Amino acid sequence: MQRYYFDHNATTPVSSEVLEAMTPVMTEVYGNASSVHHFGQAARSRLDQARRQVAALLGATPEEIVFTSGGTEADNLAILGTARDGHVITTSIEHPAVLGAAAECATWTSVPVDGRGLVDPGDIRRALRPDTRVISVMHANNELGTIQPLDEIAAIAREAGVAFHSDGVQTAAKIPVDVRALGVTLYSITGHKFHGPKGAGALFVRKGATLQPMLFGGHHERDRRAGTENVAGAVGLARAAQWVVEHGPAEWQRLETLRGRLEQMALERIPDAHINGAGAPRTPNTSNLRFDGIDSEALLIALDLKGFAVSSGAACSSGASEPSHVLLAIGLTPEQARSSLRISLGRANDAAQVEALIDALAECVAHLRRLAPAYA
Repeated sequence: MQRYYFDHNATTPVSSEVLEAMTPVMTEVYGNASSVHHFGQAARSRLDQARRQVAALLGATPEEIVFTSGGTEADNLAILGTARDGHVITTSIEHPAVLGAAAECATWTSVPVDGRGLVDPGDIRRALRPDTRVISVMHANNELGTIQPLDEIAAIAREAGVAFHSDGVQTAAKIPVDVRALGVTLYSITGHKFHGPKGAGALFVRKGATLQPMLFGGHHERDRRAGTENVAGAVGLARAAQWVVEHGPAEWQRLETLRGRLEQMALERIPDAHINGAGAPRTPNTSNLRFDGIDSEALLIALDLKGFAVSSGAACSSGASEPSHVLLAIGLTPEQARSSLRISLGRANDAAQVEALIDALAECVAHLRRLAPAYA
């Protein structure tokens, strides 16, 4: 059976160019990047080059890049490293890596979003307190694709004199990212969301920002993250970033066109279908569709049996009995949240695959509705 992958917001396959870049590092450049001998300095050279390439993706300087094990560690380091003993402001639709870290701080405030998944910067301003240490607002939501007004929030943070962190895991390779223009203090990314390896991420830390480490040991990463560097992972992350710098704009336009076609066909061919987050600026590859009268888990399984991989929510929450906190936060009922699917496009998807997916969706939705007496 032919299988098609439409779950790129969960993870992506490692690309051929990334694998090609990583292989010699794992087999030939095996020195510790902190060692002074030939083998260590060869590893250091590759690590320094990787840092420059990741910085280029974000519009940062190499010295502002801290390599981490991924987005979760980068989010935790950003929040706990700035506000463990203070107050954190975040939003109701953040990734669990942000919400969990905020909950470990002294106090935190969760700001609501509207029906499109957008936060009102005015609510951020009203949540400020004298002990606020960091504002953390994701650049784009992993389930909806909704892009937040970071520049407006950054201005509020600057005026208040607090750090501003953004989880950029779902945007770093999907829209242009310039940390200077955004005005962020800290920005998290991870490689496996854009065809890099799992276990390799980075945190942008603006020059001059204060950041306390979470790991203690050696003086790695300018004393911001102790531990022997994952040179091969950093090289893989950097090669994935380089591909985005060279090919991103053309790919983003292709995906936006493909996503538009997908949503148009879904609304035309499937009765009582809706787009969650419609009307807000969104990342070009993400579509969250709701089908009245459908249990999304049953629909997901039916599609998988036909060879299509989609998602009913964030991958980190798979198996949870509760409906998506993101969809509840935008005002959906629990039943509506459980009737929603996330489709996230990637480099391997094309128009023929999208048309095949819509055919399967229309067939599966119709079949499941016939089995649901509550749907009239």
